Amino acid sequence: MSAPAVPNLDRRGPAAGGFNPTLLKLEVRRLLRNKRTALFSILLPVAFYIIFGLLQNYGDERYGTGNVSAYIAISMALYGSALATTAGGGMVSIERAQGWSRQLRLTPLSPVAYVLLKAITAMTLGLASVLAVYIVALVTGKASMPVSAWIISGLTVWIGSLIFAAFGLFMGYLLPTENVMQLLSFVLVMFAFAGGLFIPITRGSGFDHFAQFTPMYGINYLGRAALQGTPFSWVWIVNAVVWLAIFVAGAVWRFRKDTARV
Repeated sequence: MSAPAVPNLDRRGPAAGGFNPTLLKLEVRRLLRNKRTALFSILLPVAFYIIFGLLQNYGDERYGTGNVSAYIAISMALYGSALATTAGGGMVSIERAQGWSRQLRLTPLSPVAYVLLKAITAMTLGLASVLAVYIVALVTGKASMPVSAWIISGLTVWIGSLIFAAFGLFMGYLLPTENVMQLLSFVLVMFAFAGGLFIPITRGSGFDHFAQFTPMYGINYLGRAALQGTPFSWVWIVNAVVWLAIFVAGAVWRFRKDTARV
């Protein structure tokens, strides 16, 4: 008589913490079904560009290797991508209210993989916002800058919007559902002003020293570097990396705390 089989108790978690393309595809579909959020995130920065960059006589005013209209296009693309990714991340507050996040804790999906999944999903909406602003700027013909500056600035502000996807997730887990989007919209406007996105900052001024510690400062200057023709500053890069790390750590912490009851 053969000996009974010994069960294998060495259970290992799934690869990449449970992150997979199928789950990502489902999350993107869920986000894009929220048409109000998608349209608001795309149309608002386009409207701002039309008002401040298209209707004003900035086509002949030079700025770096382009003109002021190009400067405004980059700024509005960054604001739009930050708004879109923050909104996409902040929608996790609705999932919390529905108990979905606690259900996910029953799956092999790790907190870091979950935060990464939601951040990449939000960046899909951010990419749509950047493309919308740049397409309008190109079609209207008012903005002028080298082709390389169009490409580099667009990619920079889009990739940099990962900071605000993590910020939206952090706040979505931290704040009540009924208040999260209103507060995030206001805070994002404050970030934009403090980081020099809406109002140029005099380099070396007291306000410039303060702005270096705000979340939008680094990615704002990195996004315009190709247009300005200036080399990267380590201050910009450190600013972006540190704030990304802070918001990701905050989102992971709140996710674990929120699902600890399961």
